[in-house]
Amino acid sequence: MTRILIVRLGSLGDLVHTLPAVAAIRRAHPLAEIDWLVDAPHRDFLALAPVVSSVIVLRDRTAAAWLEARAELRARHYDVAVDFQGLLKSAALARLSGARRVVGFDRSSLREGTAAPFYTERVEVGEGRHVVEKNLRLAASVGAKGDVIEFPLAVVDSAALGWLRTKGLDRFVLLNPGAAWPNKRWPPSSFGRLAERVRERHGLTSVVLWGPGEAPLAQAVVATSVGAAIEAPETGLADLVALARAARLFVSGDTGPLHIAAAVGTPVVGLFGPTSSKRNGPWNTADVTIARYDVCDCHYERRCRRSEGWCLGGITVDEVTMAIQMRLAQTFGTHR
Repeated sequence: MTRILIVRLGSLGDLVHTLPAVAAIRRAHPLAEIDWLVDAPHRDFLALAPVVSSVIVLRDRTAAAWLEARAELRARHYDVAVDFQGLLKSAALARLSGARRVVGFDRSSLREGTAAPFYTERVEVGEGRHVVEKNLRLAASVGAKGDVIEFPLAVVDSAALGWLRTKGLDRFVLLNPGAAWPNKRWPPSSFGRLAERVRERHGLTSVVLWGPGEAPLAQAVVATSVGAAIEAPETGLADLVALARAARLFVSGDTGPLHIAAAVGTPVVGLFGPTSSKRNGPWNTADVTIARYDVCDCHYERRCRRSEGWCLGGITVDEVTMAIQMRLAQTFGTHR
C-alpha cells in the first residue's frame, strides 16, 4: 500500500480527534504517501501535522471546486481512501477519488446513513466509544494498530507567544469563551469572574482567546475580570498551538481550541453541555470535564430550544473554580 487518502473535511476539533488514527496509519506504512482532503479553512492546521504527506484542499462548496478536487485526487491513483467523517459529502468525495478501496464506518456509526453505498468496505466500530477510539478502529482496516495514542503537531515560532513574553507573562491560563455553536458558550461574565478567582487563588493571569467575530466576547470577559484577564492578540492556528503548549491551564467549552490544548498535553478543564464529554471530551483521564449532557434538551444542536436557563449556562463559577483546583493540583501540586 503506497498511496492513502484521508478524508476529514472539518471541523477543527474533529481533525484533532482524527490525528491519532492518521499517526497510527503512518506507523504502519512509514513509506506511504498519506494525503488529507480538507476544507480550506483548516489547511493551516494540517500543515502542522508531520504525518501527512500532502494536504489537498476543497476550496469551497461549488461544483467547480468539486471537479478541481476530483481531478487532483484521481491523478494520485490512491490504493485506498478512508472517510473519517461519515457524511454523504465526504463519502462521495472519497469515492470520486478513484481509490480501489473506499473505507468508512458501518451504517450505525455514520452521521448520515446515505453515505454507506459509497464505500466498498464498512467497518463496525461500536457504540458509546470516544471518537478517537472509533477513528483508530477505522484505521485498523488499513493495518494500523491503536496501541499508542499520539497527536503529532509540529513546534513552531509564534508572534502571539512572543508578545505575551514581552508582557512578562511566562505563567498564564488560557480562557476560550468562543465557539461556533452558541449552545457551547459559557457566559463571558462567568469567565470574567473565573479569571478573578484564578488570580486570587493561583497568582495567574488569564489570557482570553478569540477567533473571527469573537473579539466582543473576549472584551466582555476582560471587562468583567477586575483586571485579572487580558485579551490575546490576533492568533492563527500555529499561534494557538504554541500558546496552548505554553499555558499552565486551558478552560473552554467543546471547541477546536480545547481539543488542540488537550492534544499538546496542556491541563484542561472542559465545559460540556449539548455534546457528550464521553464521546468528544479530552482524552487524558487527568483532565477535568464539567458536563450537563444528561440534563440538556438540545443534544448536538447549535442553539438551545429553552427560552431560559440553557444547560451550559447552569455551570457555576464555583464548580469551575473547584475543577481548576483539582486539575492544577494533579500537575503542579496543591497550590499551582
